[in-house]
Amino acid sequence: MSWWKVVGAFGRMCIRAGVLLLLFVSYQLWGTGLATNRAQNSLSSQFQAMQETTPPPSDPTTAPTDLPIPDPGDPIGRIQIPTIGVDFIMVQGVDLKYLQTGPGHFPQTPLPGQPGNSAFAGHRTTYKAPFNRIDELAPGDLITITTLQGSFTYKVDAHPGEDGKLDLGHIVVKPSDLSILDQNVGNRLTLMACNPKYSAATRIVVSATLSTPPAPATSLPDTGAGVTNNASTDSLANGDPSAWPAAIVFSLLTIAAWFGAWWLAQRWRKIPTYALATPIVLVLLFFAFQFINRLLPAGF
Repeated sequence: MSWWKVVGAFGRMCIRAGVLLLLFVSYQLWGTGLATNRAQNSLSSQFQAMQETTPPPSDPTTAPTDLPIPDPGDPIGRIQIPTIGVDFIMVQGVDLKYLQTGPGHFPQTPLPGQPGNSAFAGHRTTYKAPFNRIDELAPGDLITITTLQGSFTYKVDAHPGEDGKLDLGHIVVKPSDLSILDQNVGNRLTLMACNPKYSAATRIVVSATLSTPPAPATSLPDTGAGVTNNASTDSLANGDPSAWPAAIVFSLLTIAAWFGAWWLAQRWRKIPTYALATPIVLVLLFFAFQFINRLLPAGF
């Protein structure tokens, strides 16, 4: 084989690899939102049904205290932040599979609206990026939380900027900083995401103080139930190893479909073959990307 044929083959492989990488990045930035959008629609319907069976009281201080402990992945309320366009159903748990559906609640912190510090994690650039713009929040901005116990308003806390003035609505901490779960800070809401965008180097944290009467506390999950309760080990910094089997299967199916189309194209007509095979390959590739993405650190 002539050397220029080897160079040409290598060049074509690099181009294909580049296209594949570009498709994967596109999936991360936009494709992940499709799954989250479906999950949010389902969660919204579930939460609405829960509200209909447990109407929130007009006075949160008289809200029911016998509510069941939410199971991981269950909807627990709606978060709305008008200044940055946030309107999401929140779920119980911060494992990656739950953060793919919406902002996740650290289970061993109080539910929002209750006394104490209710902490949440969320994505900034993938899976509809619920916390994409939390760096834009300013002191005094309002955050509204609606749960089965009523509606609650929080005001974003002030933090010093580089000039020392209390004009920032966020702080940046190390991934191992557990202060975001501190319960000795009054009635507070804490939102956490990876920082900077497209990186997991640090964490951006927004805290907000409850400005309406708190609802009575309800029971917390048993710490032995396997729930995540550590800000330094949450799935924002780790992948999901359970996705390996599906990632391998769909990757092999994608490769098999592509080579099958190539083999058929050599023996039949190329244009009709690739026209029929391309949608099949893209669908398989979408599912492969979905599970491959779950294996990666979710730092974005």
